[in-house]
Amino acid sequence: MGGVLQFHLSGEIAPVEEIPVMVRREWEDRGMIGTGIEYRIASEEDMDLLLDSRLEMLRAVNDLPQNYEFDSVLVEESRAYFAAGEQTTVLALEQEGVIGCATLCYIRMMPTFSHPTGKRAHLMNVYTKQQYRRQGIAARMVGMLVREAGSRGVTEISLDTTRWGRPLYEKLGFAASQECMVLNPGE
Repeated sequence: MGGVLQFHLSGEIAPVEEIPVMVRREWEDRGMIGTGIEYRIASEEDMDLLLDSRLEMLRAVNDLPQNYEFDSVLVEESRAYFAAGEQTTVLALEQEGVIGCATLCYIRMMPTFSHPTGKRAHLMNVYTKQQYRRQGIAARMVGMLVREAGSRGVTEISLDTTRWGRPLYEKLGFAASQECMVLNPGE
């Protein structure tokens, strides 16, 4: 996908309370934090919500029409991935349903000096419905996932971002990586 940037958050994973104070104050002053939205970690009972929000995000990011029908393999593999539990997904809900989601996928790699446990994670599927954007919802969901990653001993979180998401991730402490290269063998 063109325009994707790689970012990493390494070392000691800070809790959401340690998001730079200036950023948190700005969001609180603008009424962007604590506005009656329910934030929670999704469970297996939320499978339909997880799939619906994932497919909605894919439609939005890829400029697909609302009635676009996804290949059954993509849908079933997504269902299997969520069911396997190798991820944590945060849902943001209001009365009409899911208004945002974010997923942290866990990866176990060969340990290194800087990552002695080999526990890493990749942040993806961060999405907020259009009318709820710029209210701190994505930041809150990512903060919850960063905290969860820290509790699991994760020493690095990576993500791919578009140019629109980059400012948010930079405010949250992510930095562009000069160490990552990507090869897509099927292309």
